[in-house]
Amino acid sequence: MSDALNKLPELQARIESHRDDITSFLKELCAIPSMENDIEAVAKHAAARMEALGFDKVWFDRQGNVVGEIGDGDTKIVFDSHLDTVGVGDPEEWDWDPFEGKEEDGIFFARGACDEKNSTPGMIYGLAFAKELGLLDGFKAYYFGNIEEWDDGIAPQVFVEEEGIRPDYVVIGEPSQMRVYRGHKGRVEMKITAKGKSAHAASNYLGDNAIYKLLPIIERIQNMQPELGDHEFLGVGRITVTDMEVVTPSINAVPNEATIYVDRRMTFGEDAESCKAQLEAIIGDRDDISIEILRDSLTAYNGYTMTRDKIYPAWALEEDDPFVASGLETIKALGWDDAPTGGKWDFSTNATYWRGIAGIPSIGFGPGNEIHAHTVLDQVILEDVVKSTEFYAMLPAMLKDKLAK
Repeated sequence: MSDALNKLPELQARIESHRDDITSFLKELCAIPSMENDIEAVAKHAAARMEALGFDKVWFDRQGNVVGEIGDGDTKIVFDSHLDTVGVGDPEEWDWDPFEGKEEDGIFFARGACDEKNSTPGMIYGLAFAKELGLLDGFKAYYFGNIEEWDDGIAPQVFVEEEGIRPDYVVIGEPSQMRVYRGHKGRVEMKITAKGKSAHAASNYLGDNAIYKLLPIIERIQNMQPELGDHEFLGVGRITVTDMEVVTPSINAVPNEATIYVDRRMTFGEDAESCKAQLEAIIGDRDDISIEILRDSLTAYNGYTMTRDKIYPAWALEEDDPFVASGLETIKALGWDDAPTGGKWDFSTNATYWRGIAGIPSIGFGPGNEIHAHTVLDQVILEDVVKSTEFYAMLPAMLKDKLAK
């Protein structure tokens, strides 16, 4: 038995004695609204807990993400948990206050309970306990509470390229049903704009309706699924028209411009330019319809602004990758599953940057099921929130053992 496993009973006892602290911390985080990238208040709450638990250093980066540093080893590992959430939508659709939440049969329901404040308590307490028990020896670990719903991957880009901290490994805390996830599809967001000619609706034959120009393109997109790429692990690519805008002098006039927005999920073997080329082939060689990859200029709550193309690469690690294998062996050592296997997300995460762009080995692990994300049934099993603390605390030591073999 490794030294790490010898310390497991003591770790579990430490976690059990802080069970109420861990679950209460989650409820406190969910009670603080953090929509539309405004994570300042909830990040300050997380910072205060890290300071109370003895993190070596706590600060806010230039984008306003909160960072806690703990340990003094040479190997850097980031525990990534986004603290922002989507909005609540129509309040009438909720049967309880989305921030106060409710607890029922061991399940906590609240905005952010699944996506993704649920991983923050386990990460922060797990790292603190890991340091106390020597499970962080050889590592410098970071809790990274960030803005993600706004634009996945932008916070890691700031962390690496502007803060100058490039980790060796990253753990993504998005909901993974307490399994190790090792990949997901990427995406590219595009818009197609048609130009027409305005005229009074009573004399529509004098105009050139921009909406009508897009209708055959929309129909073609709707039926192009069989032409998209496929991969044995990540699955098939996807394409969807997600929005439409029209420019018209009035609702009694022929529209002179119409734009559709396209969400294209990319599997391995596809990239942004090849996906764009597929749509260019549908449009054909014409000067009245154009296509472009979206480029957003995004301003965080503290005024920090970044402009970037909306391209998010697909990524995956093999199941026998040392980092993935360490995660699977951690689950096995904790007694949760005798033969765990790696899974994948359907949605997109910050790993589009960590692994997809920066090439840093990344895995996902978190309580909750992504099917509840962005819904009025946003929820997590509280026992899993507590148990996840074991995983986050043990993983660095298990990785160290794996790399030493």
